[in-house]
Amino acid sequence: MNVQIEESWKTRLQPEFDKEYFRTLTDFVRNEYKNGTVYPPGRLIFNAFNLCPFDKVKVVIIGQDPYHGPGQAHGLCFSVNDGVPFPPSLQNIFKEIKNDMGAEMPATGNLTRWAQQGVLLLNATLTVRAHQAGSHQGHGWESFTDAVIRILAEEKQHLVFILWGAYAQRKGAFIDRNKHLVLTSAHPSPLSAYHGFFGNKHFSRANDYLKEHGETPIEW
Repeated sequence: MNVQIEESWKTRLQPEFDKEYFRTLTDFVRNEYKNGTVYPPGRLIFNAFNLCPFDKVKVVIIGQDPYHGPGQAHGLCFSVNDGVPFPPSLQNIFKEIKNDMGAEMPATGNLTRWAQQGVLLLNATLTVRAHQAGSHQGHGWESFTDAVIRILAEEKQHLVFILWGAYAQRKGAFIDRNKHLVLTSAHPSPLSAYHGFFGNKHFSRANDYLKEHGETPIEW
């Protein structure tokens, strides 16, 4: 599988890697890759961490699990590879950015550019079986990503956590609102975008908060 994780994250997450649940999870994931098609490619499982080292994190966006169609997932939530059509949720994200910030629809749905500016694009579950949404939920990834959120919330200050939809909001419920900005709204999915996602102004609000605390805003 050739899995690697950036050094600053590896150091902080080593206690998780050493736990029994993570060993069981690793066995399960290896087996899945061996016996069928799993997304993202193995080397990109920890892409979100590799592109956004711990010390660089300014914003955290929490998704649920990777896209399960060919060529879409590359380890960043909501993001797709260059040349891949925008999934509906991503289209709605870009629409809200246009309404909020005036930025035109980009040519690519690849959000690597956000990750490199300090946006951790974290799915709750980091792998998925092809064409089977949610197929790797409940095997340990959620415990691992809970630990990631806890470490960020405890060790850093003045982060922006963006939680779209009930699932992400439950996952981030414990974050100290006095220490970080927590932005919540409906999910950008077409099923819920018109019930509170559009008009949430999360992108400008995140940037205002970052500037307030001496950080460079994100070019969304």
